[in-house]
Amino acid sequence: MVYLILILGLGILLLGGKLLVDGASSIAAKLGLSAGLIGLTVVAFGTSAPELLVSVNAALKGTSDIAIGNVVGSNIANISLVLGISAILYPIALHINVLKLDYLFTLISSSLFFILSYNNVISRLEGLIFVILLILVNLYIFKKLRGTEPELTEEEAELLKKESTWKAAGLIVLGIAGLYFGSDMFVDSAVEISRVFGVSERIIGVTVIAIGTSLPELTTSVIAAINKKTDIAIGNILGSNIMNVLGIIGITALVQPIEVTEQFLSQDFIWMLVLTVILFPILRFRLNVSRWEGAFLVLFYAVYLFSIL
Repeated sequence: MVYLILILGLGILLLGGKLLVDGASSIAAKLGLSAGLIGLTVVAFGTSAPELLVSVNAALKGTSDIAIGNVVGSNIANISLVLGISAILYPIALHINVLKLDYLFTLISSSLFFILSYNNVISRLEGLIFVILLILVNLYIFKKLRGTEPELTEEEAELLKKESTWKAAGLIVLGIAGLYFGSDMFVDSAVEISRVFGVSERIIGVTVIAIGTSLPELTTSVIAAINKKTDIAIGNILGSNIMNVLGIIGITALVQPIEVTEQFLSQDFIWMLVLTVILFPILRFRLNVSRWEGAFLVLFYAVYLFSIL
């Protein structure tokens, strides 16, 4: 039964995220936001909403290892597993702006996360610093991309005119409800499974929870790779990692300070930082991620799992 609750909770969690994105995207478009800005705001937040609700829920329940493991594990999975699988399906080309903006902010946020965690706690003040940085990063990106992001097509605009505002609002409400109840079921069942098998909450957090909540990023990036829209795939992955640290850890710490154990600092954080640094030469060399490099990233993830298990 506990496995069924885990799967059901994850399903409700992911469905809630999708409903939230659909409803919010419709309202954002009605307000005149372009497709690019909707992608950077609504879609980016929506795909990270499962991680946010899981981390906040876990922190409030006193299971900080799941709150931290969810974010660190998701960041590792996003770069190695999600980017790797996407590149294997179709080599990923990227614009130099990805290195100047997305990658740079990913490296800075991951490094800052490690530094501020070194005293074994992320305080409310540090959470506030993360949230302020997230706002500043988004404002900077908006300024850089203003006038360059794609506008909505006539077909998309016409479809949105037919969308009912009440329907969009209803989707948002259903999405939030799904995120709340789904995260509650997901966290509770994951904790129960860890106790049954005698596995630490940290391990459950960086594996089952992290992979589960990374499914929106995996789905979005794989579909983008199949459709050869590789700029969306890499932007989605790096943007999600920035959101995970600055947004999810920031908001979670504001709600409840998060304890960080020595195991995270000596193992999982190191893997996350090493992987982020390794990604630079992969992206910088010819400004693409080849199938072989994608296979290397997936292998990296397999080695990480083997090392912690």
